Amino acid sequence: MKVNRGEKMISLIIPCYNEEKNIKIFYETCEKTFKNISIEYIFINDGSKDNTLLEIIDVIKNNPQSQITCLNFSRNFGKEAAMLAGLKESHNEFISIIDADLQQNPKYVLEMYKFLKKNKDYDCVACYQDKRKESKILTTFKNCFYKIINKMSEVPLKTNASDFRLFNKNIKQALINMPEYCRFSKGLFSYVGFNVYYMPYQVEKRMHGKTSWSIIKLFKYAMDGILSFSVIPLKFTTSIGFLSFIIAIIYLIIIIIQKIFIGINPSGYATIVCLILIFSGLQMIFLGILGEYIGKIYTEAKRRPKFIIKDKIKSNNIDMENDNEK
Repeated sequence: MKVNRGEKMISLIIPCYNEEKNIKIFYETCEKTFKNISIEYIFINDGSKDNTLLEIIDVIKNNPQSQITCLNFSRNFGKEAAMLAGLKESHNEFISIIDADLQQNPKYVLEMYKFLKKNKDYDCVACYQDKRKESKILTTFKNCFYKIINKMSEVPLKTNASDFRLFNKNIKQALINMPEYCRFSKGLFSYVGFNVYYMPYQVEKRMHGKTSWSIIKLFKYAMDGILSFSVIPLKFTTSIGFLSFIIAIIYLIIIIIQKIFIGINPSGYATIVCLILIFSGLQMIFLGILGEYIGKIYTEAKRRPKFIIKDKIKSNNIDMENDNEK
């Protein structure tokens, strides 16, 4: 498929956090992959602590023929903010979100592009892992997450679907139009709808560096997803409270019958202590769930910027622009 390099085709959104050793390899791999397709590179330096920014600037200086933009955040705002910034900066017909560590091979972007060009009825191609190469513990955790959120959320999520996808301008605009601060991209992609084709892909070995995702971060990310797309936890606390009240009434009736009609003295100390501990624990859990929702409301109400761009560096015009985005 030959395409005029001057024609606007694909914008690659590349969130970067401590990827200094991967930037040049990633760019070179993309250039070899997209020989006949016009590519707009949008690197987002998400507060990296290494020389990621310098590596991106070096790629820009050494490749003036390419369309490259670097958005340098003032600090680390997270991948969700980086993706949103990239969406707002993109200008092409198709947009793809891809990591810089080359675990997501750019060849799949080319496959997704060819699919969308041939199948006009589809708006998006999303990649998912058919077979995971992670540890059994991590795989089990992720599978449990998808089962839980699909039972709780009104919007179903494709199991193992990632942010690695290619989509058109309609989906891009729909994502930008959602103003929420606490963003969960997997849920947002499902929420906006459109016709999506799910394509299996193989995750490759990371080129350099270590992933910034840990079990704790993944658990927090999973909780954010559940709380962002479901109010079932709140309804669950109400149901448990009502059930506990019914059980307490039944137990009270049993105690009264034992005392008045049978003459059995109910056990005191141990029963009371156990009941206090059980119900106190439940109350603390329910208050915690309620607090999570209130915290999200508080964060949304402040309306702070989702990210702050310290510098914007563009190819053919290496300059710095202060640009705060909301």
